[in-house]
Amino acid sequence: MICIREGLPVSDQDYMRIAIEEAKKAWEIDEVPIGALVVKDGRIIARAHNLRETGRSPLAHAEILAIGQASKHLGGWRLLDCTLYVTLEPCPMCAGACINARIPRIVFGAYDQKAGAFGTLYDLSEGKLNHKPQITGGVLEEECASLLSGYFKQKRK
Repeated sequence: MICIREGLPVSDQDYMRIAIEEAKKAWEIDEVPIGALVVKDGRIIARAHNLRETGRSPLAHAEILAIGQASKHLGGWRLLDCTLYVTLEPCPMCAGACINARIPRIVFGAYDQKAGAFGTLYDLSEGKLNHKPQITGGVLEEECASLLSGYFKQKRK
């Protein structure tokens, strides 16, 4: 991925580092540290982190919130020519939202052994649905996984 504008992120790793910073914001408010970005034409058009506890909503996953922001920003529900970056492999709900929003590319950090729906437990990108996004997993996987394991280790103390 190449950015035309100087000073903007230029690689999946650069964008994932920004998603990790977003995930850290979740940790600061005692939310599971997951961060997400939606990028279009080299520009971040939406960013979010988990707010399930804060919002008391099972829908307040980072991906869902970022998709909602991006849709509002673009003025429509189709997120064509966008990439979603998220620190953890999307769950079935979030994977479904990605497919319904027609996001062509999803990049995630850590694989989710408990709910991963883009290859680990399920692969919604390989089904008979009307949209098949390109999936890239494992980008800065160790950093993303360490953030999650550190959070849960702290919670258990």
